[in-house]
Formats: sequence, structure tokens, C-alpha cells
Amino acid sequence: MTFVPHNEADAAYVVRNAAARGTRLTICGGGTRSGFGNPVEADEQLCSRGLSGIVDYEPAEMVMTARAGTPLAEVEAALAANGQMMAFEPMDHRPIMGTSGEPTIGGMFAANASGPRRFVAGAARDSLLGIRFVNGSGEVIRAGGRVMKNVTGLDLVKLLAGSQGTLGFITEVTFRVLPVPQAVATIVISGLDDAAAAQAMAVAMAMPVEVSGAAHLPQSVKGRFLNGALPEGEATVLRLEGLPASVSVRLEKLEAEMSRFGPISQLGGDESHRLWREIRDVAPYANVSHKPLWRVSIAPSTGHQLVAALRLEAGIDAFYDWQGGLVWMQMEADPEAERLRRYIKALGGGHATLMRASDRVRAATPAFQPESEAVAGLSLRIKEKLDPAGIFSPGKMAGA
Repeated sequence: MTFVPHNEADAAYVVRNAAARGTRLTICGGGTRSGFGNPVEADEQLCSRGLSGIVDYEPAEMVMTARAGTPLAEVEAALAANGQMMAFEPMDHRPIMGTSGEPTIGGMFAANASGPRRFVAGAARDSLLGIRFVNGSGEVIRAGGRVMKNVTGLDLVKLLAGSQGTLGFITEVTFRVLPVPQAVATIVISGLDDAAAAQAMAVAMAMPVEVSGAAHLPQSVKGRFLNGALPEGEATVLRLEGLPASVSVRLEKLEAEMSRFGPISQLGGDESHRLWREIRDVAPYANVSHKPLWRVSIAPSTGHQLVAALRLEAGIDAFYDWQGGLVWMQMEADPEAERLRRYIKALGGGHATLMRASDRVRAATPAFQPESEAVAGLSLRIKEKLDPAGIFSPGKMAGA
């Protein structure tokens, strides 16, 4: 059975009843991330899509409050009408997950969904100011507010963001927004291998030119961006945004420095917007649902080392975002989870999240990076505090 409450009181009532009966609930928004995480054995489903609408939005304050089930498209349209945006570029998971439906603002924060600008603008949780949610006892909890003042509330806000519906049922979010940059440009450095690209991106990030996007697209994926319109050879792409005059000056400095690494070309505004949307939504690995897909977060200087080591032992394809610190990695056959995580540890640590796989693989492979004993104990105590009966999405995250 699926419950779709249309107000917070009804949502709390559903949760209280479930807790009293020991009924396990899987939490959903628009259903665009169905299949993500560890398999969940739930009795009923609780969806937020009935809790829809923008509650408060003052463009001058650059803060919006919206109910959790509000379609992301509605939020983005309201922001665009006022020349504003969510700086963290929330990705659309539908292409890689093979799902339909409409992403919701609550689901986006529950997944902490963030895109190419995250490494300079922060993740979704960093823009979240306040939250309302129903805990596992059916109580309505409010944390944070319209400004970042309440430290205790802010910590609770951070906990719910990225919790994947395992700690509470989000009903409302308040978040900050930023102006849309007036100009955007991207330079393409052609022909660099993975190691040289990592070096070039590190140099670019050290320059005082405010790079807002840095990605490397190896030959195996480069043709799947912009319908193959990128120049010949591997593509290392760097984005600049801001006022037109500022972008022009910074672009000249960046091109002068990057020209020592390889041939330089430039993308204008329309091509830049399209390219970074495709990077954000992992376009090369869309609609290949039978192949395991990993999202690996690692130190930017070691991402290419991880890929090189794995290629000696497994069939993989990969590209890099966040200056090389985010590696999207598609496996040809076996997910190679144990080997992947062993190499990540040997290279100094990081996180590998299994985004997509067959039901058979998902049943046998932990989707999230295993936690240390201390962190796992803390996670369990938080779960017991917010969801004492363990009714929210049991098993979806490690220890949850």
C-alpha cells in the first residue's frame, strides 16, 4: 500500500500508526532514484508528492521554503524567473537509473544530490538552512531556520540531508539560492592522458581565476558529449562563470597558462551549459542498466591512479569530475566491489557508492562504503534516536 499524505498532520498520523503496528515504510518522493541503495524490505510506502508547493520565496533574501514533494522543475522555474539558481547543480538521476517520474525538492536533499559545481560551491546540504520532518515516533520536528544561527538545529539539518529516507520523512525544506552567472565559458584542453589532465586541473584550480567546473573526459567517453562535437583527442574541460568582463579577463589568463599542456579551444555559453548538464547527469552511462555503475569520491590527485590500477585487473570505463575527485566508473561485468574498495583504502581513503546494478548484484554488494566501527556505532545511535522502531527504509544504508 502507498500513502500519499497532503499535509504534515496526515503524514505524522501514518508514521505513528506504522510505528505502533511495527510496519516498515519505504520513503519516496518522485521515484526517480528507485533501485538506488541496498535492497529494502518494507511493508508499505510513504510518498511526499502530495506535499507540494512553494511556501515562501523572497528573491531579495535569496532564500526559498518549499514543501518536500514540490517538483524540482517548479522550483527551478520560479528561481529562473528571478535570475537565481541552486548553486550546487542538482543532478537528474533518471538517465543513469532508468527511471521516470519527476524529481522533488525533498528527494533531492534526502539524496544530497549535487553536480559539477559542488567542489567550489558545496553540496546540497551546504545550502540547506532549515528542515521540517516527521521522526519515527510520528512527531513533527523543526530544525534550523531561514538563517544559519542555530548550531544544534543546523547539525540535525545536515544529518537529514543525504540520509536517503532512513532517519525521517521530510515535509518541508528551506534553502539559500544564488544569482545565475551572467556569462559562462569553457576551455577545452585536448589530448591529455589521465595523469596529465589531473596535473593541468590542479594548476588551474590554484590560479586566482575562480574555476567553477573541472572535468576530464577520456577518449572512451568524449564522443558521447555534445553529440561528438568536442575536438579530437581526450578533453579536459574548465569552466568560468560570472560577469562578462570578468569572465573575459579570467579566460585569457587561464588559456595562457593551460596552453603549455596542450591545444586549447573554447566553448561559448550555449555549448557550455549543455556540456556541464551532460557531465552533471553522467550522460555516457545513461540507459545501460545492466552494467554496474560506481560513484567514487577520492582525492583529486589519486583518482587517475585508482582507474589505472583497476584497469589492469577488470574491464572498466571512467571519467572524472570535481578536478578528478569524483570518478564515474562503469564496470563491464562484475562490480569488483572488494577490489575497488581495497584500492581506495590503499590510495588514502574515499567512498565508493554503487549507483546502479542488477537485482542479483545489488543483493550481494553493499551499495555504500562500509563504515568504521566508531562511525557505525554513532550512526546506529542516531538511527535509534530518530527512528526507535526502525520503520524507515530498513537496510537501505549500512546499518540503517
